[in-house]
Amino acid sequence: MVRSVKSVVNIVTVVVLLSAGQLVHAQIDTTFQKRTLPFADYLSLVGQNNLLYAAEKFNVNIAEAGIEIAKVFPNPQLYYGYFDNGQRRMDMGYGYAVNASTTIELGGKRRARMDLASDYTELSKALLENYFRNLRADATLSYLNAIKLKNILDVKLSSYKNIGRLASSDSIRFKLGSIMEIDARQSKVEAGSLLNALYQSESDWKIALASLGLILGKREADTLYYPVGSLPTFERDFKLAELLTTAQNNRADLLAALKNKNVAKSALKLAKANRMIDLGIVIGSSNASVVTNFVAPTPSFTQVSGGVFIPLKFSNNYKGELKIANYTIQQAELQYRQVELQVQTEVTQAYYNYLALSKQVKQFQSGLLVESKKVLDGKVYSYQRGKTSLLEVLNAQRTYNEIRQNYFEALYNYSASLVELERAVGIWDINF
Repeated sequence: MVRSVKSVVNIVTVVVLLSAGQLVHAQIDTTFQKRTLPFADYLSLVGQNNLLYAAEKFNVNIAEAGIEIAKVFPNPQLYYGYFDNGQRRMDMGYGYAVNASTTIELGGKRRARMDLASDYTELSKALLENYFRNLRADATLSYLNAIKLKNILDVKLSSYKNIGRLASSDSIRFKLGSIMEIDARQSKVEAGSLLNALYQSESDWKIALASLGLILGKREADTLYYPVGSLPTFERDFKLAELLTTAQNNRADLLAALKNKNVAKSALKLAKANRMIDLGIVIGSSNASVVTNFVAPTPSFTQVSGGVFIPLKFSNNYKGELKIANYTIQQAELQYRQVELQVQTEVTQAYYNYLALSKQVKQFQSGLLVESKKVLDGKVYSYQRGKTSLLEVLNAQRTYNEIRQNYFEALYNYSASLVELERAVGIWDINF
């Protein structure tokens, strides 16, 4: 469920150091309406509200309507005619004629049209399934990216606060004569530089949040959707051979390529049926009024007629439609084989990428973060007692920041690699 909270969201109130040494307070964030959105609810809303996905669904409706069109029989024709011999002085009389005609399709044309429309509907359904496969994966990556950028923002905020406190302390120590002016100025410059980086990181985070609204198909310009939770550490035990087999059975684009082959075969069947000669049937009636002239008096009469007509299909001398249908079948076969090869390649690449990124995350978790934090704390402690230089403290801070940012990048890449692997295989069990 989406929880709406309208409030002023302040990340933190930070201290900005001016060149004169005075301290002023500044707020990092702005006022906006925040809606917390758990991942399961987010994916559900994507399926319900994404505008492009909703538009894609109409392709299935359009294809199903095509089946109704394929069922239509040829329209009959009705003729009515009237004649007047125009010789009123000679009483030649008048009359009318009515007839109806229709075409009877031979060679299974109607059935071939229906089969083609049915196959095209199945193709549209497979393409829609494939579209959602990619939409679900892309939406998940956007959600994870927003969490990652929030973590990086927290890293830069923490770094700025540490250097800000150090710069404030250095300003006091300089006035007391404990350190040189150059060290106090250096810490101020470093704090200002980190603040600029913090502002940029905040902007990146908000842009990522705004992109979630686009995926969700929402128009509230003053609302940002706020992911819940932290970057997950997924643990999966995969075997490449099993993944390849599963992908062959599950990938919607491979199914779509197979359906496309069926469409091409049905198109050839229809092309052959269209070359068959159709049979036309006509029945009619005509009536002539009495002729009363003295030369050739004739009583009124009604005539009933019927017959058949056969179109002369000289167009069958040209086989362009058959050639197109045959070439399309060959093309569809090659496209299917290409998609099959592409599926195998994507699964293999995604599998090895997942294994590599898993090792990177474990490397960070093995103590690299803890050790870099201990080094930073030790440098700050020594600097405050005059036993080390400010440059060493700043280098330790940058190293710690870089390791933390790289950790969150690696954690995101690891999560994203699982998303890409499951996208490639055509399975989905991601939830956090």
